[in-house]
Amino acid sequence: MPLAAKGNPHKLPELGIAPEKVRFVIVKARQFDVKEVDSDPDEGSDAIDDDMADVLEDNSENDAVEQELKAFINGMDEEEQINLVALAWLGRGTYGIDEWQEALDTAKAEHNKRTAQYLLGLPLLGDYLAEGLEAFGESFDDETDEEFDEEQDED
Repeated sequence: MPLAAKGNPHKLPELGIAPEKVRFVIVKARQFDVKEVDSDPDEGSDAIDDDMADVLEDNSENDAVEQELKAFINGMDEEEQINLVALAWLGRGTYGIDEWQEALDTAKAEHNKRTAQYLLGLPLLGDYLAEGLEAFGESFDDETDEEFDEEQDED
C-alpha cells in the first residue's frame, strides 16, 4: 500500500509520466538485465555449434533490446525523463514518496542528454521502477505486463 505524502495523508503526489510508459520500460529493462558478459570466448561458427550460449550475451552494438529501450527513453520529453529518473530513485530507496518533489528537483537539476545511458547503467532498473510505481498505487503485474509487451511488439 502506498504511503501518502506528508501534509495530506490521503493524497499522493502526481506522477508526471504515464504508468503504461513506465511499465513498458520495466519489461524492456528486465529483458536487458538478463544479458551477461561473454560466456563463450571460443565461440563456433553458429549458435547451434555453441549450444546457444551466446544468445544472452551483452553485445551493445547488436543488442536490439538496448537499442529499443534507449530510443524509447530518448523519445520521451524532458519532463517524462525527469519523472522516470526520480521514479527509479524512489524505487531504489534514495527518496521516499514524501520526498517526491525533492527527487524531481534533483533529477531536473542533473538532467542531461544521457538519461537513457544513465538509467540502463542501473543494474536493477526494472525492479526500481516497479517499486516506484507501487509507491504511487500503480501495480506492476508480471503476467499482465508481459502481455502488454507482446501487444507493443505487434504495433
